[in-house]
Amino acid sequence: MKPILPLFIFIDACGWELIRNDPFARDFAPNRRRLESVFGYSSACVPSILSGRWPQEHRNWCYFVYDPKHSPFKALRPLHWLPRALTSRRIFRRWLSRFVRARLNFCGYFDLYNIPFKYISLFDFTEKNSPLKPGGMNCGPNIFDFLELRDIPCHVSDPATSELENLEDITADIDSERIDFAFIYWPELDGLLHRVGNQSPEVPLKLRQYEQWIKRLLAAAQEHYEEVRLYVFSDHGMANCEELLDLKTRIEALEARMARDYVVVYDSTMARFWFFNERARREIGECLRQVPQGRIVPDDELDELRAFFPDRYFGELIFLVREGVLIVPSDMGERPLRAMHGYHPRDKQSYAALLTNQPEIPDDITAIPDIFRLMTRDAELARARNRSRNQEPASVDSRSQDFDASDAVVTGTRTTPEIIGLGESSGGAGGFPRR
Repeated sequence: MKPILPLFIFIDACGWELIRNDPFARDFAPNRRRLESVFGYSSACVPSILSGRWPQEHRNWCYFVYDPKHSPFKALRPLHWLPRALTSRRIFRRWLSRFVRARLNFCGYFDLYNIPFKYISLFDFTEKNSPLKPGGMNCGPNIFDFLELRDIPCHVSDPATSELENLEDITADIDSERIDFAFIYWPELDGLLHRVGNQSPEVPLKLRQYEQWIKRLLAAAQEHYEEVRLYVFSDHGMANCEELLDLKTRIEALEARMARDYVVVYDSTMARFWFFNERARREIGECLRQVPQGRIVPDDELDELRAFFPDRYFGELIFLVREGVLIVPSDMGERPLRAMHGYHPRDKQSYAALLTNQPEIPDDITAIPDIFRLMTRDAELARARNRSRNQEPASVDSRSQDFDASDAVVTGTRTTPEIIGLGESSGGAGGFPRR
């Protein structure tokens, strides 16, 4: 038996409010804590967990940004002549997204969602690399850079395969004793909550399934490792959508015109604007201040949330709706969802959760980026103890002293070729099926 195996299990959207009064995992992970999430969607939350940094540091925040000079989507613009009855259908967008992702050699998560083809050449997409790979961040390293630098053998879930297939893969790696660290990702709860909401009886059934899988993993690990350090955690919660807001119709009724006076991305819970003149800035700002379902987030608050970008790359004005409101139609979709995330990180349903079999959770583990410190700490511990058992040197590799989670290593997010002029980019697994 090997001395130790850290198991980090990431259950997407398993928020604090969802499990607070549920028996989920209490018999094998009794120590639990509410964690603050980050402002944004999974596009921001997942990189924050994997890097230990906040959006303004790693620059993985929202997917679509106004950047016509570097847009890889110019060849898609003629599709706006097709009937909306076709181009707005989810199945059409899904298959086209797969084709575009392959043609552009995008290695991270990619979806065209409901971005209008008339304006698609105005936008760039920010997650061209997979955060689940070394070098996958827009700025700085992640946990997989850390593991690679220290030659720590690990298991990482493949998001292109099913949860059950990933369960079989991690079980095989445990049985072989070839890993010293495991990062397991289960995304299906997120999709279920979007469809049915957080009060559906289907949700506790899914939690019970996860419990059985974790018990199975623990049993397998305990046969091959003397100590199994289990951490089950999430990136955010999920709020039921009780009110729909047609913000797009309000903005389009103004004199200011899209692409002439401003550009906007309507996300599910926020709208992000870029302005070309002061008249549009003033007119749209006045309109938004009259919308009772949301508010303009001031720069100082964005900075406090560590999601402020001085270059305004992700938007000059951020309008955020209150918890329970859904922007429909949006550039994410034309149909309502039963539940959504991406609200203010201190709204009730936004909080994430951390559950563990360890007797104590350090006091400084209070937000989802802090999970990174748990991962690096336990990975180092496993490396030292498992190599010591094998009579290998347990000292830290000299290269590891150069690793710094605050390093700003830009990975080239603006070098992707256009669809009609292919180039090369790094390979990797697919991205998260997420919003």
